Amino acid sequence: MEVTGKIKLINETQTFGASGFRKRELVITTNEQYPQMLMIEFVQDKCDLLNSYQVGQDVKVAINLRGREWINPEGVAKYFNSIQGWRIENLQAAAPSNEMPPMEEIQASDLSSNEPDDLPF
Repeated sequence: MEVTGKIKLINETQTFGASGFRKRELVITTNEQYPQMLMIEFVQDKCDLLNSYQVGQDVKVAINLRGREWINPEGVAKYFNSIQGWRIENLQAAAPSNEMPPMEEIQASDLSSNEPDDLPF
């Protein structure tokens, strides 16, 4: 699955336990009629994917939905969901440019001194 939006927040990497489990959270605001603020977790080596991103950038994030069950001490089941990111792309860099170069650049690059001037007028 993929989700697109604007980066609202990038947290620092957190490390947990003796195993050194790493987690970093990203919040994006979706581009919908009713924008949603989604917190996406990046874990372990995927934390480093966020190093080159900043608040305000438009991105596309590849995600997996995760869910788990936990039985509390009283024996009651509780359920938790999370959104886990595994790839992120900058949409501004991927957008094609619709701008044309200035006319002077087009004319200068199209002309060659090796071509004869054979215009009929």
